Amino acid sequence: MVERSLAAMSPDFDLTIGVVIFKPEQAVLAATLTSLRKAVETIAPLRAKLYVIDNSPEPADHGWMRNLLPGLPLEIIAGHGNVGFGAANNMVLDKAGKFHLVLNPDVEMEPDALKQALIFMSGAPETGLITPKAFNPDGSTQYLCKRYPAVFDLLLRGFAPAGIKAMFRRRLERYEMRDEIANTPFWDPPIVSGCFMFFRGDVYRQLDGFDSRYLLYFEDFDISLRVRKIARIAYVPAVRIVHEGGRAASKGLWHIRQFLRSALIFYRTYPLKLF
Repeated sequence: MVERSLAAMSPDFDLTIGVVIFKPEQAVLAATLTSLRKAVETIAPLRAKLYVIDNSPEPADHGWMRNLLPGLPLEIIAGHGNVGFGAANNMVLDKAGKFHLVLNPDVEMEPDALKQALIFMSGAPETGLITPKAFNPDGSTQYLCKRYPAVFDLLLRGFAPAGIKAMFRRRLERYEMRDEIANTPFWDPPIVSGCFMFFRGDVYRQLDGFDSRYLLYFEDFDISLRVRKIARIAYVPAVRIVHEGGRAASKGLWHIRQFLRSALIFYRTYPLKLF
């Protein structure tokens, strides 16, 4: 049924996938690409193409990726340096298919993740963006949906020691929408994570992709809020992933600076909420 309902799709590919990398750990990226290949196999005969946008400052060997992905069309875009997550994803904006997945290089998806996303969007044409049910590598739940952030929530979640976080556990749980997110679909979360964003292609193009002012962090906050103006966002727990990332504060001073810089851009664009 999914194949028939999507058979008449054009642009060139039914599904395009954009993966932005920056000096990646090969083993982590290989696990992501392997899971992607298996997921793409479940949606045949639909046509899929992968774009890997390499923001690394030095030339890299990409041949191993082609060897890992037999049968999956792959285009590698490199040599432009670190232009940022959003601007890199926008390099393939005009190539986006009927559906377009923005995928982090540290995400492994269940084999039926893409199939489940396509089934849901086929049955809910008002959907412009899907976010999945996510797990940490240890099997615990990772909460990708967020309410509109107060500055206090961001500082608490990103930088506070464990003891302080424990004091504000209920507040953080509310920010992460733990009272809403369960094992059934949930509509219209205000903000969803950029690690796995499954767009309807025409919605993604209408938005003109990501706001390239954000080098790193908050570009997913921004595009989520813009999606909600023209379409609906759905949390779909049948789409399941494991995501390794997060923890900006533990990545060093450069990441902390980028987090604060992007937060400043965000709150210059959207209402400032302190507490």
